[in-house]
Amino acid sequence: MVLIQGVGVHGHGWRPQLDALLPRHTCLWFDNRGVGASQPASRRVSVGQLADDVIALLDAQEWSDAHIVGHSLGGLIAQRVALQHPSRVRSLALLCTFARGRDAGANARMAWIGLRSRVGPRTMRRAAFLEILAAPGAIPANDRQRVAEDLAPLFGHDLADHSPVEMQQLSAMRAEDTTKELPQLAGIPTLVVSGAHDPIAPPRLGRQIAAGIPGAQYEELADQSHGAPIMAAATINALLSAHLDATDSTR
Repeated sequence: MVLIQGVGVHGHGWRPQLDALLPRHTCLWFDNRGVGASQPASRRVSVGQLADDVIALLDAQEWSDAHIVGHSLGGLIAQRVALQHPSRVRSLALLCTFARGRDAGANARMAWIGLRSRVGPRTMRRAAFLEILAAPGAIPANDRQRVAEDLAPLFGHDLADHSPVEMQQLSAMRAEDTTKELPQLAGIPTLVVSGAHDPIAPPRLGRQIAAGIPGAQYEELADQSHGAPIMAAATINALLSAHLDATDSTR
């Protein structure tokens, strides 16, 4: 299986999944171009280009196909991979994501969180970022700085900071729209998961994907937000394992 990360996050952000899945599955995770150990991004980045990178990695591994898992921007990349190379995709798992990039975070709540994640003291910026990851009230105020420090290794940076390639990735995301193409993914087993409190990919966007892909399975986590793969790793891992097992049992 191939795991594709979201905006500004390096491949080790999948560690909560890898610890559970590696005993039974061969997993490929990586840094998108411009992130972590990958070479600097070109001046312009597109979702199509990022999808081509995934196929290049499959070729390098000599894998004819794979389960593709994507979170946020990674979910949009996964959709483009499946649309451009359906024979290479064994199944799709689309976590906390969307079909039309400009819909992501297009609400007043996210605008307020985003502003506070970029200005002010570092402690305030970290706390704002945690509001993206976790449902309201899930992290007590006196625990926020500790939690932010614990999560920093998964993101590859202090949560008060933003990856230099972030704006390029956001621009690429906003230019992508798979909405009208989703019916073409019929026949690819697809799992769509949303967090009820997600300010970036609210559940209506996940439901739109699931409605657009014939036969897609939709799951909504009532107590989770955009960081569900980390904050609710056991639940996500159970959903992924069941999805992978069901797909492989029919092959």
